[in-house]
Amino acid sequence: MCCSCFQKTVADFQLFVGSVIQNGCSDCSRPDIQLQTQKIAEKLKCDAVVSEISTGSGIVNFTVNRELLAKTVLQQVIKDGSEYGIKSELFSGLPTEKIVVEFSSPNIAKKFHIGHLRSTIIGNFIANLKEALGHQVTRINYLGDWGMQFGLLGAGFQQFGCEDKLKSNPLQHLFEVYVQVNKAAEDDENLRKLAKDFFRKLEAHEENALSLWQHFRDISIEEYAQIYKRLGVHFDEYSGESFYQEKSQEVLKMLDIRGLLQKTMEGTGIVDLSEKGDLSVCSTVMRSDGTSLYTTRDLAAAIDRMNKYNCDTMIYVTDKSQSSHFQQVFQMLKLMGYEWTERCQHVPFGLVQGMKTRKGEVIFLEDVLDEARSRMLQNMASAKTSKELENPLETAERVGLAAIIIQDFRGLLSSDYQFSWDHVLQSRGDTGVFLQYTHARLHSLEQLCGIRQTTDINPACLQDPRAITVLQHLLRYDEVLYKSSADLQPKHIVSFLLTLSHLAAVAHKTLPVKGSIPELAEARLCLFQAIRSVLGNGMKLLGITPVTKM
Repeated sequence: MCCSCFQKTVADFQLFVGSVIQNGCSDCSRPDIQLQTQKIAEKLKCDAVVSEISTGSGIVNFTVNRELLAKTVLQQVIKDGSEYGIKSELFSGLPTEKIVVEFSSPNIAKKFHIGHLRSTIIGNFIANLKEALGHQVTRINYLGDWGMQFGLLGAGFQQFGCEDKLKSNPLQHLFEVYVQVNKAAEDDENLRKLAKDFFRKLEAHEENALSLWQHFRDISIEEYAQIYKRLGVHFDEYSGESFYQEKSQEVLKMLDIRGLLQKTMEGTGIVDLSEKGDLSVCSTVMRSDGTSLYTTRDLAAAIDRMNKYNCDTMIYVTDKSQSSHFQQVFQMLKLMGYEWTERCQHVPFGLVQGMKTRKGEVIFLEDVLDEARSRMLQNMASAKTSKELENPLETAERVGLAAIIIQDFRGLLSSDYQFSWDHVLQSRGDTGVFLQYTHARLHSLEQLCGIRQTTDINPACLQDPRAITVLQHLLRYDEVLYKSSADLQPKHIVSFLLTLSHLAAVAHKTLPVKGSIPELAEARLCLFQAIRSVLGNGMKLLGITPVTKM
C-alpha cells in the first residue's frame, strides 16, 4: 500500500493493484486488471479508520475518517513535541548505531574559505538527523594541519611575519604571509630550500619549528570557533593530519608486509589498484624521502578511528572532486584486510557558483555571513510587516543563515548550484526567509490569541479541505525523515517544510482564529500550533535556529 497523503485526489492511501496481483503486471489498461481492482475493492470493508473505499484505473483508493485524522495527528504532534515523526514505527525496528561524521575540515593558518561552507552545514545536518533518531554520533573536524605548505608558511613567517599583526588579525595576516611567500618562492631558490628545511625540522619535532606551528594551529582553531558559533555547529573532536605522522609510518609498514607497497624509479611508494595489476590505476602513499602523504594519513586516521570508536558507520563529507581519493582509500583499506571498510561512506557535494558580495568575488565565509546579515537587516528595516525586535542583528543573522542553508539544501547535494543573492533573501517563494517568516507569524498568532495549548478539541471543526490538506501533509513527516536518513539528502525535509509553509499561509488567510467562536478558534489554533512545532523541529534538524519575531 502506497501512502500518498498530499495530493489533489480525495484518497489518503492508494493500492496499485498491478503491483500485487500475479506476475506483478502493472498495465492498468487491461480489462483483467480493472476486474481484479473491482473484486479487491468489493472484498474490503470500511471501518472506524477508513471511511470510504473507491476505485480508479487499476487503483483502490482509501479515504481515512476525517475526524479521526484530525484528532490523531494533532494529539501525536503535541504529545511527541520535538520527537514527532521520530517515534514513528518506521524507526522502531532499526538498531541504534555508533556513527562517526567527519566534516568541515579546513586547512589551518588560512581564513575559513567559502568552499568549506557546504561541508560544514551538510555534515552538521547529517549529525543532527542521526542524533535525533537516537544514534550515538561523534562529530570530527579533521584539520589540514600538516604538509609541505607549513614549511613554506613557517619560512615565510620568519621572513615576512609580524607578531603585532598576528595578534590583531591572526588568519588574515597568515593568509597575507602565505600569498607573499608563495610569490617570492617562485623566483627564490634559497627560500624554497628554507621551506623544505623548516618542514624537515617539523617532521623531526624540533622545538622552535614545532612551537611556531602549534601557535598557528591554536590561533586557527580559536578563530574557527567564532565562525562555528555563528553557524550553530559544534564538534566532539578536533583531529588533524598532524596526529597521524607516526601512525602513517605504521601504515606504510603494513602495506609493505602485505606486498602492496611498490617503489617507483624516483623512489616514491605506490599501491597498485588496477584490476590487471598493470599500474594503470595506482595511489602514491610515500614520498621519495620516506615521509607520508595526505592519502597515507587518511588511511591511518580511518584505522585509528575504527579502533577508538568501533563505529557502525564512518561518514566523510567533502566535495565531489575527492570522490576518487576516497574510493582509493577505501580500496586500499580493503586490500589491507579491513572488512569494516564496507561501513565507510563518502558523501560528496557539488560547487557553489555565482556567490558574490557587493565588493566582488567572495573568498571567505565570514564575508558571506556578514553580507547575508547586512542584506537581511536592510530588508527587515524596509518591510512594513517587521516587528520591533530586541536584537535585530541576531534575528538578521539567523534569518540570513536560514536563507543560505535552504538555498544550499534544496537540490541534490552532489549537484553544483547557482547562488543568487536576490533569490535567496526573498520573503516569498521557496526560501529560508519564508520558512522563518512563517514560523514567526505562527508564533505571533499564538501570543496574540493567548489560548492555552490543548489537544482536547472538537475535530469536527477541522473538516475544511484546507485544514485536511495540512493534516495529511503533517502525517507524512516520518516518511520524509526516513528518506533523508536513508540517502543523507536534506532536500526531502526542505521540500516538506516549504510545502508546509505554503499550506500554512493559505490556512492562515482562510481559517481565522480571532473572531471565530471559541470551539472553532481553539481547534484552528491547535492546528497552527502543530504546524509551527513541526516546522521548528525540521528547521533545527537542518541547522536553522527558528525565530519568533521578524
